[in-house]
Amino acid sequence: MKEFKTESKRLMELMINSIYTNKEIFLREIISNASDAIDKLHYQSLTDKKSKIKIDDFAIIIKVDKPSRTLTISDNGIGMTKDELETNLGTIAKSGSLDFKEQNKKKENIDIIGQFGVGFYSAFMVAEKVEVLSKSYNDVDAYSWTSTGTEGYTIKKSNKESYGTDVILTIKSDEEYNRFLEDYELKNLIKKYSDYITYPIKMETTLDNETKLETINSLIPLWRRNKKDIKEDEYNTFYLDKFNDYEKPLTHIHIKAEGTLEYNSLLYIPSHTSYDYYTKEYEKGLQLYSNGVLIMEKCQDLIPDYYSFVKGVVDSPDLSLNISREMLQQTRILKTIANNIEKHIKNELIDMQTNKKEDYAKFWEEFGLQIKMGIYNSFGMDKEKLQDLLMFYSSKENKLISLKEYLDNNKDEKAIYYACGNSIDQIKTLPQVESAISKNKDILLCTNYLDEFVFKTMLKYEDKDFKNICSNDIDLDTTEEKEELKKLNENSKDLLDLMKTELNIQEVKFTNKLKNHPVCLSSTEEVSIEMEKVINAMPTNDSINAQKILEINSKHPIAKKLQDLYINDKEELKKYSKVLYAQARLIEGLPIDNPTEISNLICDILTK
Repeated sequence: MKEFKTESKRLMELMINSIYTNKEIFLREIISNASDAIDKLHYQSLTDKKSKIKIDDFAIIIKVDKPSRTLTISDNGIGMTKDELETNLGTIAKSGSLDFKEQNKKKENIDIIGQFGVGFYSAFMVAEKVEVLSKSYNDVDAYSWTSTGTEGYTIKKSNKESYGTDVILTIKSDEEYNRFLEDYELKNLIKKYSDYITYPIKMETTLDNETKLETINSLIPLWRRNKKDIKEDEYNTFYLDKFNDYEKPLTHIHIKAEGTLEYNSLLYIPSHTSYDYYTKEYEKGLQLYSNGVLIMEKCQDLIPDYYSFVKGVVDSPDLSLNISREMLQQTRILKTIANNIEKHIKNELIDMQTNKKEDYAKFWEEFGLQIKMGIYNSFGMDKEKLQDLLMFYSSKENKLISLKEYLDNNKDEKAIYYACGNSIDQIKTLPQVESAISKNKDILLCTNYLDEFVFKTMLKYEDKDFKNICSNDIDLDTTEEKEELKKLNENSKDLLDLMKTELNIQEVKFTNKLKNHPVCLSSTEEVSIEMEKVINAMPTNDSINAQKILEINSKHPIAKKLQDLYINDKEELKKYSKVLYAQARLIEGLPIDNPTEISNLICDILTK
């Protein structure tokens, strides 16, 4: 028995027990090695004019023998000589595939998967003994390499009629390894990890005493096919099967990048959120393949959080992998692919927003919150990437519109006006909104708790500021109206100060912004009333209070009543002040701190 040519047995133990975290990937590694061996022979046959090998003859065969607990993976690839067995398997981390790729790195159409030379040893995670029986296409003799692990290996001449390699695993006897001898388990692993290997992967099955070979893998992945040859039904069927959805997606994005960076990608925008999408349990990420071999089930680095709803696959031969292929190294190439994918997603969404409005409306209903969160969570850093995707309900158009559409429809406006509330109907009844609409102002009616936070984060869109129509500083009056109102407030200063003191709020003033309503509540620009409601409704100990301003309709009879009370009955004025303030709070959807007192005051006023 020969010892492995490594610094110590410790390295072998590390490779078997530490490098790989998932035992089932051993099958992926051995199949990938088999594919590489066939690639090498295929390439040699193309350069050998005398060769009669046809690509249709190539295959990888899987056989199970339960009584002997053996799993055999065979290929009719180039095989290995005695020296190659010694070099490739006797020296851990020595890769024949990498050597072949380096020797032919100037050649085109060479897709070699294995590069690190350690994937083969993952077999020892599930096998108590591994035998490699191989006959080189360039040699007449066959040899077997046998090992039970860290103790070493033996190489001896053997019998094998045809060229190629058989990897024979004697599966460990522990019950947990029994699944690797079951046909259904092996088929699932092949479909999961090696479905798009270039060559047929066939399993030997026996039914009614008849043995036959069943091809398990799909061979050519959909994303590598020419777009013009793929029907829409094929795209949808692939999505439904691949991602276990029950409803076809809204759209797909098929990317084929060539040149300095090569990759293929097939992305889907679902038509609905998954049941766990807005929970901590949801994991974003695209399936990552290297030359058709699944490397990661969910590669999170390929997709930003705000596009976490996107599902799909990315396949590239250019990515640098670590020796276990289970984790991806952070490289410039990976970031470039991610940036390209992000641009494709945005372009597709913009196209949908422009040309497929019904589809985009459905998308926005399902995933609009995620886009808003992308702006808010980045403190506005990502607003340039996402702001054109935003949609809000227009009071003038009576439908969802984009911010660009708002500006196109309201070219003369100095700002983008909005108002917040629980529903469209409720917002429309707000005194300030009703008055603004009567003056032909277009108001964005925002019903999501995050809307105003998004506007505060963005500050402006293009050159227009966002303005809450319910804010104190909104001024839609003419110059003449402003002067008249200013004079009224100055002449009523003592009255207004008394009310302000009694109510303990920021300010009380007369206003022209109301149409029919007697009063409304506004706030300073920093913290709006709607923001106060949202934050105070959260299950935390934190609370805030907007600086509230009670605005009284200068044209309403209540204004004259208050002035009369100030002259004749200041105590009665205090009662009216409290009732009016309570009324304004109710309109805004705010609670009343002392409902019993207000009820008694109303009854007292009504009985006089």
